[in-house]
Amino acid sequence: MKKILTLLLFSGSLCSVSAQSFIQAYQNRANLVTQSNITGLLQEFGNLGVKTTGSAANTDALNWLKNKYIALGYTNSQITEDTFTFASSTSKNLIITKTGTVYPNTYVIICGHYDTINGPGVSDNGSGTSILLEAARILKNIPTEYSIKFIHFSGEEQGLLGSTHYVNNVVFQNNIRQFDIRLVINIDQVGGQLGNVNNNIKCESDQGGQVATNNALSQTFTNQLAVCTSLYSPLQTTLSNAFSSDYVPFENKGDIITGFYETTRSYNEHSPNDTFVNVDPVYVFNVGKAAVGALQHFAVASTQNLSTSETSSSELYQIEIYPNPAKDVLNLKLPKDAKDFSVSVSDASGRTIFGVENQKSIDISSLTEGVYIANINLRNQTVSRKFVVKK
Repeated sequence: MKKILTLLLFSGSLCSVSAQSFIQAYQNRANLVTQSNITGLLQEFGNLGVKTTGSAANTDALNWLKNKYIALGYTNSQITEDTFTFASSTSKNLIITKTGTVYPNTYVIICGHYDTINGPGVSDNGSGTSILLEAARILKNIPTEYSIKFIHFSGEEQGLLGSTHYVNNVVFQNNIRQFDIRLVINIDQVGGQLGNVNNNIKCESDQGGQVATNNALSQTFTNQLAVCTSLYSPLQTTLSNAFSSDYVPFENKGDIITGFYETTRSYNEHSPNDTFVNVDPVYVFNVGKAAVGALQHFAVASTQNLSTSETSSSELYQIEIYPNPAKDVLNLKLPKDAKDFSVSVSDASGRTIFGVENQKSIDISSLTEGVYIANINLRNQTVSRKFVVKK
C-alpha cells in the first residue's frame, strides 16, 4: 500500500460522463455486487490474522483465496501460482485467468495484494481482495473480448516483491515479453474509516513512468475509469498520481496502469487497527460496483441484457440459511425451482470440512462452536453464506 499521500490533480465528479455511453447490462452486473458478500469477505479476511509474507497465515490466506475461486467454478487450468522467495521463506502470487473471445492473448489485469503487516489488514488490502473476488464471481460466465487476469499479489508490503517477480519472470522471460497487456487496474486500500464521509474514490494515473507514452495513455484510461465510476456507482471521483503499489513494476516495463485508492485516508494501514470494525463496508461495496462496471468497459464485456443464466445468478442472492446461530441442523431456503445443487461447508480459514448434494437440511452436529461458511452451488453459480455454530 502507499506510504505517503498522492498528489491530487483534480477533485470532484467528472463532467465528461457523456464521453462514454451508459450500458444497462453493465449496470445490471455491477448491481450484482452484494453488501452481504462484501461484508462477509472482509470479515473472513480479517479472521485470517496478520498475513505477513512467508508466514503460515499468509499461506492460509492463499489457500482461502484458491478455495474461493474453486467454489466459484473456476477450473484448475485457470488457476496458477507464481512462487518467489522472501527472507529464506517462500510466498506465492495467485493468478486466475478468464479467456477473451476476440483478443485471447491480450489481457486486462485487475490486481491487489493479500499480504499484511502488523495487523489483519482488512482495508490494506482485504478491501481490494474482496472486490476482486466479487468481480470474478459476477463476470465468470460473461463473454469479454479481452482476456482478464485476476491477480492476488503477496510481498507488496516488503517492497512490491510479488508483483516485481511476476512481471520479471512471467510477463517477461529472459527480457522477452510473453503476452500483451491492455491495462493494469490496481485496487489497494479502499476500505475507508468507519464514520468518515466516504463518498469519493481516487482514480490513479501514471505521471512518472519509465516510458514516455505511459503518462498520456494512463491519463486517458484513468479518465475512463473515473467516468465508469460515475456511471455505475454512487461515488464521486478525484484524479490522482499513482504511487508505491503493485502496478509500479508493470509501469516500469511500459504497461498502462490505473487504480483505486481511498480518498479520505483512514491511516489504519500497517497497524493493529486495520480491522473489520474500523472499515466502512458500504464504501467497499460502492467501490466494488465501480470496479465491476469499469472492468466490463476495459475488457469489452457483452452488452446484451441479462441472460437466463445471469437472471438465475440474481435469484441466487435470495438464498437464505437458518437458523443462525445453528446447533445441529442448518436449513436452506432456495428458489422454488431449485434442483441439482450442492453445498460445501468450510471453516473461517477457507478449509473445506464436508460437502452434501441436494440437501436442504444439513446435519452439522459434528461441527464445534465457531464461524463457518456454507458455499451453495446452483446453476453453475456459487454464493457463500456465513453461519455460527453455537452448542
